Amino acid sequence: MTDPFDFQAQTARFAVIGNPVAHSRSPQIHQMFAQQFGIALEYGRIQVDAGGFEQAVSHFTARGGAGLNVTLPFKLEARQLCGRPGNTVSARAQNAGAVNTLRFEGGAVFGDNTDGAGLVRDIEHNLGMQIAGKRVLLLGAGGAARGVLQPLSQCAPKNITVANRTAQKARALAKDFGGGIRGCGLGEVKGEVFDLVIHGSSAGLQGEAPDIDANCLRGAFAYDMLYAPAGETTAFIQWALASGAARAGDGLGMLVEQAAESFYLWHRRRPDTAPVLGALRSES
Repeated sequence: MTDPFDFQAQTARFAVIGNPVAHSRSPQIHQMFAQQFGIALEYGRIQVDAGGFEQAVSHFTARGGAGLNVTLPFKLEARQLCGRPGNTVSARAQNAGAVNTLRFEGGAVFGDNTDGAGLVRDIEHNLGMQIAGKRVLLLGAGGAARGVLQPLSQCAPKNITVANRTAQKARALAKDFGGGIRGCGLGEVKGEVFDLVIHGSSAGLQGEAPDIDANCLRGAFAYDMLYAPAGETTAFIQWALASGAARAGDGLGMLVEQAAESFYLWHRRRPDTAPVLGALRSES
């Protein structure tokens, strides 16, 4: 039986769930956020094998878990969980078709997707590039791309082109969102000019650069949704700068900003992300 005077037992419990998660910096980020408000919380890592997601979530909530960040490969399963009777999902998660944040209240599950908001916030606030009026190239048509398309389009860019190794998948994704978004194969952007090139393809997970005309990067701002360990650079950014990109940024800021969105969803407090991002950048 729980001792009602054991205040440590009342500490809110959160975690990141996925496979792998040993490398995740989410626990560190959320602890730094919590310190800004004097909030006591426990934030851990839960690694789950394929087929074990729902059981792990059930076990977590049974032990008093209040919220989960969901990473690969369980964002689609999290969306399915939120679609069950009694559970709900945000409009942006509905459009993304994936959930990366879960909140548990009164036996019900609420799902959200904070990836797109985190991307936009990082590009515009941390890196100082306004998306409005820009020609945007989004590389990849998987879950990462789907999760950020709506927030990107809401920034009123001049146009958005989604290019993918499988052109049909890119066209299908563009059709789902409409609003002037174009889908095509990687080879179809040859000779075109872009202001902002965002890398969200699975090639980055294997350390590969996308198979597109390097001239598409000339003079552009190149952004990789992935991030490398401190002191290192992602393969995409290395290739982009070598191809003539004017500037480049990685996804560490996106990670911090999407975490801030999750933190707000759970605590109704919006943390200051600048010192947290600065601390992560300065780590050796």
